[in-house]
Amino acid sequence: MCVQNSSSTDRELLQLWQTYHEQKEPEAKAKLIEHYVPLVKLVSGRIAIGLPQYIDKDDLTSSGFFGLLDAIERFDPDRGFKFETYAVARIRGAILDSLRAQDWLPSSLRQKAKQYEQVVAQLESRLGRSAEDEEIASALGITTAQLHVLLNQLNASTLVPLDEFVRTETPNSEFINPTQRIEEDEVKEILAEAIDKLPEKERLVLSLYYYEGLTLKEISLIMKLSEARISQLHTKAIFRLRGSLSRLKSSLL
Repeated sequence: MCVQNSSSTDRELLQLWQTYHEQKEPEAKAKLIEHYVPLVKLVSGRIAIGLPQYIDKDDLTSSGFFGLLDAIERFDPDRGFKFETYAVARIRGAILDSLRAQDWLPSSLRQKAKQYEQVVAQLESRLGRSAEDEEIASALGITTAQLHVLLNQLNASTLVPLDEFVRTETPNSEFINPTQRIEEDEVKEILAEAIDKLPEKERLVLSLYYYEGLTLKEISLIMKLSEARISQLHTKAIFRLRGSLSRLKSSLL
């Protein structure tokens, strides 16, 4: 992270937060922005990995910067929570909101993604296990080679893998009613169970990407697979999880 480990830097940073929080001093805010702006580059860079080339990466950074400003404005240092965790959620949210507003995903790809997700969910519900590529291809009426091409096309649609099902909550979020909290806890529990049931390689890719913060290229080196193959594993894992959560969502309606 961008925060240094030295105690003097930590004290200076805490003083900046106190000054801005209590006095809204512009100079303190400017210094906080300067200190935390690398977070914007980090988050926008990770999101850009799965986007088509025609998406302007500078636009992602600009949107993320507004998310950082919002995070600094809303953060309360007296609550004792880590700012980076709070800011990353705000930055990511601002970027994803911007992408949604652009409606950048072609409708034909949305339809393919929906069909693939439904077929995999139905197949795995019937089988009671993760479906193999051959089984998914057969259910879709295509060859395994065509399935791999499809997976490459669907990669962009996994940009917001589980966002529509699980909201990222932060310590400074507005109060949530108890019923909503119980529902979110249930979703997260189902999600954890679904991740445990993923094929080993897909589970490892998710762990390295989302929890260890590695890029797809770094994961490809660790797993000794091509970056394209890692991307496929990521896409397959996300759609399996979406299917699990879709079934949960249907049972709640």
